[in-house]
Amino acid sequence: MGSKSGKCTWDHIHMTACRLIKPADATALATLLRANREFLAPWEPLRDDGYFTETGQRADIEQALERHQSGNALPCVILGEDGAVVGRITLNGIVRGAFQSCSVGYWVSAAAGGRGLATAALRDIKTTAFGELGLHRIQAETLPHNAASQQVLERNGFARIGFAPRYLKIAGRWQDFVLYQVISDDEAEPAHIGPALTQGGADPHS
Repeated sequence: MGSKSGKCTWDHIHMTACRLIKPADATALATLLRANREFLAPWEPLRDDGYFTETGQRADIEQALERHQSGNALPCVILGEDGAVVGRITLNGIVRGAFQSCSVGYWVSAAAGGRGLATAALRDIKTTAFGELGLHRIQAETLPHNAASQQVLERNGFARIGFAPRYLKIAGRWQDFVLYQVISDDEAEPAHIGPALTQGGADPHS
């Protein structure tokens, strides 16, 4: 939960299929991203070569952890059956006040696909969002032809709510997206909802 100083002190102890990202993950993530650069390219914004290096990943992790400390994001790595890092999943743009909402994005390596790891990680982070974080709603966005991602969402109770033309610039061009959401089943007011934040943008591919 958030502290009175506005610094995040969430512990996320109930997640097993994913965990909070840490600077030491930079090496594993850089290796994964280089090996899957072509595989992920159709679903990602254009990235410069530096992004795929250990230095680039360390900088990206530091920025993600700063957002986490402010209560604006929950950046995690997805874990394989052996505990190795196989991808990322992030709650972005956490907004408090009357909205109590965020967005989620995730990816797994080609080798880790089809094993239910993204589904399990999304289940974990959804439970954390609606439990520990006290959120009301999670939104997700997918390209219309990304059937695998849509199946992951639907297995976790997400419902399609709309269509956004030219929503994000992916693979170098503005592309349409399908919008999904899931609403918390628990409408009770949480005991603590963290620091108030202004609405932030969401990166569905972090």
